Amino acid sequence: MTFEQEWAQLRAEAVARTGMQINSIPADGGGGGGGDLVVNRDDLGAIGHDAYGLLGRLGKDGDIARTSTFDAATALTSGNFASGSAVMKVHDFWQTHLKTLLDACAQISNHLDYSKAQHAKDDVRIEGDLTRISVLSDYLK
Repeated sequence: MTFEQEWAQLRAEAVARTGMQINSIPADGGGGGGGDLVVNRDDLGAIGHDAYGLLGRLGKDGDIARTSTFDAATALTSGNFASGSAVMKVHDFWQTHLKTLLDACAQISNHLDYSKAQHAKDDVRIEGDLTRISVLSDYLK
């Protein structure tokens, strides 16, 4: 077999493997009605709810020591203790990271709630589009 023949054979096999494949319903007419398109996204809502709950608890509980830590840092610094600036660094570091974590929880909560609502809207839109197509198919018969 020459190179050209082998190359042509390999190309033909590749085309056969990657040719268009159309998904279809069984020939017996299976498929069903509008209920097929429902996607339950309760898991997204539950995770979003948990993230929202974590956001609330973290916002409250993560801020408990802020005032006392700041007061301690100020008192230590006023008393000429070197540890005062270190305590203030810990205070500032915690506040920065707490804010970052609160933002992340809020984004997770909002994104998952949005995703759940968007999936529901998409399902309604897709079902409506497919209903119109099925009506057209009836006219084409």
